[in-house]
Amino acid sequence: MREHPQTSGLVETLKKLLKARGATYRDLAKGLGLSEPSVKRLFSERTFTLQRLEQVCAFLEVDFFEVAKLARGAAATVDQMTIAQEQALSTDPKLLGVFYLAFNDWQLADILEGYHVTRAEALKLLLRLDRLGLVEVQPGDVIRLRVPKTVRLRPDGPIRRAHGKSVVTSFIQADFVEAGGKFRFDFRELSRASFELLQRRLERVAVEFNELAELDSYLPSDQRTTIGMALGIRPWTMSWVTGLKSRKEKETAKG
Repeated sequence: MREHPQTSGLVETLKKLLKARGATYRDLAKGLGLSEPSVKRLFSERTFTLQRLEQVCAFLEVDFFEVAKLARGAAATVDQMTIAQEQALSTDPKLLGVFYLAFNDWQLADILEGYHVTRAEALKLLLRLDRLGLVEVQPGDVIRLRVPKTVRLRPDGPIRRAHGKSVVTSFIQADFVEAGGKFRFDFRELSRASFELLQRRLERVAVEFNELAELDSYLPSDQRTTIGMALGIRPWTMSWVTGLKSRKEKETAKG
């Protein structure tokens, strides 16, 4: 019997969630009261009953519908905010900051605990985001995102025009080692084919970065840290090499 693609997507998402939690098949087996080989067969043969699937979700502390949403998200199309939405965010740093937190699944209690903002101010900003159609503030001050997690900033939109250069400059100039991060800069000569291959690989890294962020979004906010990742590759020549080329061109012109 041919496997339904949705089943495959669900199982792969469960595997990623398990890995993101730092759990093993042995841990899951213990939680389900099964042997480790039995759990491995569940994943390899994809023979989950609905009851077993619910048990796995309970072990991972996620809702089945959230798993399904994650599985669908792998094939979701990339969306953009409207110009009006970006314009409103670009002119108010606090509004942009609260939207960023809501986008990363922070609730009101998390925001109040983690940042110097009053309840009244936070609610005012959240209600503005609600009117903009970016979030929904539900009864009990529950925050629900109204834009897909695949949303991306417009390349030449209001937010990038207002903050793009300053954010990237600040990020690059920071001390990566001191922050526990990693920075590497290389430049070599490549063929066009190799250049395009690396572009595709960088795109896959970006996709994986966002997938991991989605998986980790179910962890409490105090177990997550904002991570910046810059990916870029383009034809580029060092200034001293450019200078050599310029002198050669001048000599050729004189001759």
